[in-house]
Amino acid sequence: MEKKKNRFIVKKEKGSYPLTTYVLVDRETGVNYLYTAGGYGGGLTVLVDPQGNPIITPVTEEE
Repeated sequence: MEKKKNRFIVKKEKGSYPLTTYVLVDRETGVNYLYTAGGYGGGLTVLVDPQGNPIITPVTEEE
């Protein structure tokens, strides 16, 4: 049985408990997201360029 890959790749991680920030990349679309987790809460948003378009990173099969 083939192991299923996670939908998101963690490109960057910064911080430590209780506040950590991650840059995630969607394997299917290449869209970048910023996720911040702290204590019992967190938030997720799309990263955009100066024109307001989503930042897209090409994803290879190896990632």
